[in-house]
Amino acid sequence: MPASEHYDLIVVGAGPGGYVAAIRAAQLGMKVAMVERRETLGGVCLNEGCIPSKALLDSSELFVLARDRFALHGIAIDPPRLDLTAMMGRKDDVVKKLTEGVAYLIKKNGIALFSGTALLKGPGADGMQEVVVKTVWQLSLPDGGQQPLHDEGAGIQRLYGKRVLLATGSEPVALPTVPFDGQVIVSARDALSFDRLPEHLIVAGGGYIGLEMGSVWRRLGAQVTVIEMLPGLLPTMDRQVSDTLYRSLRKQGIQFKLGTRITGVRRIGAKAIVQFNDGSGSEEIDCDRVLVAVGRKPLTTGLGLETLSVMCDEKGRVVVDAEYQTSVQGIFAVGDLVAGPMLAHKASEEGVVCVERMAGQRSVVEYEYIPGICYTWPEAASVGQSEEQLKEAGIPYMAGKFHFAALGRARCMDETEGFVKILAHTESDRVLGVHIVGPRASDLIAEAVTVMSFGGTARDIAMICHAHPTLAEAIKEAAMDVHKEAIHV
Repeated sequence: MPASEHYDLIVVGAGPGGYVAAIRAAQLGMKVAMVERRETLGGVCLNEGCIPSKALLDSSELFVLARDRFALHGIAIDPPRLDLTAMMGRKDDVVKKLTEGVAYLIKKNGIALFSGTALLKGPGADGMQEVVVKTVWQLSLPDGGQQPLHDEGAGIQRLYGKRVLLATGSEPVALPTVPFDGQVIVSARDALSFDRLPEHLIVAGGGYIGLEMGSVWRRLGAQVTVIEMLPGLLPTMDRQVSDTLYRSLRKQGIQFKLGTRITGVRRIGAKAIVQFNDGSGSEEIDCDRVLVAVGRKPLTTGLGLETLSVMCDEKGRVVVDAEYQTSVQGIFAVGDLVAGPMLAHKASEEGVVCVERMAGQRSVVEYEYIPGICYTWPEAASVGQSEEQLKEAGIPYMAGKFHFAALGRARCMDETEGFVKILAHTESDRVLGVHIVGPRASDLIAEAVTVMSFGGTARDIAMICHAHPTLAEAIKEAAMDVHKEAIHV
């Protein structure tokens, strides 16, 4: 397929926003090209974020079960030994299979794949958007072959499309004056591939990424200290959920310094000294790794947005309208590039809706029903508004809660920490928010999202028959408790 051929849509970025949008566009009959700078597809999520982190979280959880809890189930084993190389190998294999799966889907849907970095040149006289692709490498295919590079040897390819969709994702933010070095001061990507167990890992940031990666290495035996400048963890979650998770992680041995700001980091060989201040004076901690997880920022460098005068806000996010079109006609953006939570599932939803609206459909993303999940142990998951938000907005509400400690299935699993909390409007009974901390909260939250998306009430949930014994019964009981009708409270 010659590079000079024109396309209906050129997608820049093959992460969960880009590749999903490209596939949906192809399903809608568009001729699609996709540009990816990485050697493999799937973006940050599949390569150095969601998938590898969850693989290590599951492996480390099994290690703790074998070490600390098998005996409770009458299973006697020798003390388990950590084989970090094998654990990392399994993680890499999970990533490899999924990224190859994305490559297969791209090929199956007839999407032209271009390897390299993209530079937007804007519309030509014919109105077609020009994208210059600088070749980086050949992309491997699932069958062991390689994606042929168009104009091989030239190094530069020019693509032309009616529309361009930007889905280049985000990158980690470094601490001021403390750049990443990939060895001692690291990002989450580096923390997913340590070749040895850290003696003492300092985590800068008490958000999703910091807590999840801190949990992995604490479970495997490292000393972990989380330093967070805010007075609590996970500020976007319901306070009771974040407080419960905080207490649980402390019991697991993670140390916290809340309301504390890191003021500097000094490297001394393979070690580091972290300087911090909690308001009462400056202190220092020695460690051998510093994981900086204080946030992420849109990845727009090198796209040529400034030259085209694509408007961005004060946080560097691309400004888009209801169609996800930027200030430049014909150029669109989704995912971490635009406002909203930096979540893979949010990016995928936006990618689908964006191309469906291009095709004339009136699809929308229901942002108020996008769930947020922290994959610690126990897990925490929320959708909708928290009690704090409802109080601040002056919205009258009722609350129902059910603790996993009273649930038969949770007792059988020896997973009794946490609860389900449902918030419903006092007058309409419509569910306004659901907050879960406990076993498999990441899966349980889907029922809440479904009910809320259809405008369901607490009584609707209470009337649904939930199988027994299951973890999902906690949702039914919490819904019944909204009207103080729970059976097992």
